[in-house]
Amino acid sequence: MAQDTTRQGVHIGLNYQPGTKPGVLVLPIAGAGGDSAHTIIQRDLDFADAMNVITGIDQGIGDAAVNFPLVEKLGAAAVVQASLTPASLHIIVYDVAKKRVLATRDFAIPATPGNADWRMVVHDASDWVQQAITGSRGIAATRIAFIRDGQIYITDTDGADTRPVTQKGGGPLSPQWHPTGRYLTYSFFAPRGTQIAVLDLTTGGARALSATPTGLNSTPAFSPDGNSIVYTHGDEDGTDLYLVPAFSSDPARRITVGHGTDNTQPTFSPDGRRLAFTSGRSGHPEVYIVNIDGTEPDLLTPFQFGDDIYRASPNWSPDGRLVAFESRVNGRFQIETIALRDRTVRQLTSDGINEDPKWAPDSRHLVFTSNRTGVRQLFILDSESGRTRQLTLGGPARLSAWSRSLGSP
Repeated sequence: MAQDTTRQGVHIGLNYQPGTKPGVLVLPIAGAGGDSAHTIIQRDLDFADAMNVITGIDQGIGDAAVNFPLVEKLGAAAVVQASLTPASLHIIVYDVAKKRVLATRDFAIPATPGNADWRMVVHDASDWVQQAITGSRGIAATRIAFIRDGQIYITDTDGADTRPVTQKGGGPLSPQWHPTGRYLTYSFFAPRGTQIAVLDLTTGGARALSATPTGLNSTPAFSPDGNSIVYTHGDEDGTDLYLVPAFSSDPARRITVGHGTDNTQPTFSPDGRRLAFTSGRSGHPEVYIVNIDGTEPDLLTPFQFGDDIYRASPNWSPDGRLVAFESRVNGRFQIETIALRDRTVRQLTSDGINEDPKWAPDSRHLVFTSNRTGVRQLFILDSESGRTRQLTLGGPARLSAWSRSLGSP
């Protein structure tokens, strides 16, 4: 049942053939900033890979009624009609087959078109449109954090509004999002080793976790409830996973006992009860699963012998069904997934060197680092269709993390 994708019970949305993409037409948008909003919504729906966005068709902006016979001939199953005022973005979604309004909503929007907050409201509207049409929320109203030039940057999922959120210096690594999207945790170089920090994106202030011991502390990850951080701590005798409160000074608790091996790169299951992580306890890196109290460690990736075997950087999908990871294949790292239910492994990339996959909130898209253009950049992959698009440009980018939805409920 966990892998049955057929819809059960009542579905609020369009009725369309399973396995097909419904055609969607976004009409021109009236009001200041309307052209920009129109472009953003079209692009968001296209990048969602769940709909066929019909472009190059203009119905008169002033038309109060949708020309259903015309848009049906164009292949549209849904039509999006919107208008802007200085304070509101009004959206109507039409069901073409039934020639009626499917859903309508108003979004409060900043008065200045084009800034980051204004764009995020439009992204939020795009996600709501996708949910009205398909029943599943989109991922446009999210952000991706990554490392570039010794700083943490964040960017929208369409590559816009890319900006640093830390100052140069300290060498931050491995940023990970808090469930609310307000905080990032990361490791940084300190006089007595590497430490774990929490950055408040609202205030811009960062603080080191005082509960972490000196030495090597790296690859932090927030728990699904946001109250705890699991991270790697170690010395010359190996590394292990520790759990520490995210917003108090209570002492850290050890989770794994590696007996001299490296145990690192933790990622939480969606319910917060288990961790997937990288361990070298078998003689080479593989992905393991362990309960949050350290009991019942279990090898997840299939054990094989050979110098080329290397599996690392796991990331648990938000729906709990898959773990993505990097795997060395013919001497190059590629992105693979493994199903928790039957341990089926699937390779998703083959072009260049591809590393460090992170899931989107829809458990369908992944962001990862690739050198396929000659310079390390971030790419977004639709795991269902295989469609891949480049997210970042400019200097090398790596070590990405995808936030949860930052939009309205």
